[in-house]
Amino acid sequence: MKNIKAGIIGSGFAARFHFDALKRVYSVNLEVVGAFSGNSKKLDEFTTARGIQSFGSLQALIEAADVLHVCTPPVTHEQIAVEVLKQGKHVIIEKPFTGYFGDGSADFNGDTFSRIEGLHMAKESVQRMLQAEKESTGAIMYAENWVYAPAIQKEKEVIEKTGAQILWIQAQQSHSGSHSLDYGQWRLSGGGSLMGKGAHPITAALYLKQVEGLKRKGVAIRPRKVSAVTHALTRMPGYINEGHLRTGYKDVEDFASVHIVFEDGTVADIIASELLHGGVKNYVEVHANNHRTICNIAPNNAMQTYNPVEANFDEVYVVEKTGSKQGWSFISPDEAWFNGYQHEMESFYRSAAFGDAIESNSQLAADVITTIYTAYVSAEKRGAAVNISLAE
Repeated sequence: MKNIKAGIIGSGFAARFHFDALKRVYSVNLEVVGAFSGNSKKLDEFTTARGIQSFGSLQALIEAADVLHVCTPPVTHEQIAVEVLKQGKHVIIEKPFTGYFGDGSADFNGDTFSRIEGLHMAKESVQRMLQAEKESTGAIMYAENWVYAPAIQKEKEVIEKTGAQILWIQAQQSHSGSHSLDYGQWRLSGGGSLMGKGAHPITAALYLKQVEGLKRKGVAIRPRKVSAVTHALTRMPGYINEGHLRTGYKDVEDFASVHIVFEDGTVADIIASELLHGGVKNYVEVHANNHRTICNIAPNNAMQTYNPVEANFDEVYVVEKTGSKQGWSFISPDEAWFNGYQHEMESFYRSAAFGDAIESNSQLAADVITTIYTAYVSAEKRGAAVNISLAE
């Protein structure tokens, strides 16, 4: 088996689940050499708990590793990825891929800037990253776990083996907020629910249409037009805060609805929000000409548990972001497995070691970001349809 060294950039929530997923990579001899983070206190807590080395600089970690995991706020993704690629190393970039994070001014406001300017700047960032990949012996691997979720991969098999034509996709990711403290400020996160939550279902929809096109015609079917609306409901003056949903968003939306038209005339409808009680709602529903599939990523009914007393489950993990452990719960026996984390890492490291094709690659990532920021333009135009000019 081939020996590969991994390095983790970051020390927060994403860094933790990347590390856990790496422990389930079996196709290579994988060593996590260590991590680097700008927050030295959090870095030492992260590395000490996992028995790995804290690196004093990004450059030192890049030199020590073959594959680098970018688990930092999206505002930093481009700079880090380009530096890794310059060194000829592979880079795994957590979603969102990149974006527009303001003009750097102290008074930048995500509510008021020109969405067309944001789209232009986001596409320039994408192009710089794609160009850096072209000039590198390393590759970009877009860490979109929904692509590798077992339900999505099974639907891929159905599409390929039946020659299905997908007519309409419905998909959603809704939570009660984000794990990230940076979420809620456009200058750090590049958007609100459409960016932070919508990236998952949008990627899944684009990926499945790509699968269909490659199977039926040898060419991916890509998005061509989008219309969208966004709302900041928990920032309304009349919002009655009962304390169950995360608030405190500074200048981003907490709800988005997106309609995508693909180049073959078929469609996808996406919902993304921070307004969900009782855990998360992550699903993709495919309506094809020869079948219908519902992919319940979370929650799903693989395991249901009734708990009469909240305190009974104090030490039991139930499911992400559930508000209560009392009563009936869709308890997840292995949430990371259903979410596809270990599967994406296994696939990425097989690619790094043996040259296997990257399914969640830089082109898919680029199409997602371009679609999202074109959707922001549509929302600024009160839902008018806008043509998508994809990065190549």
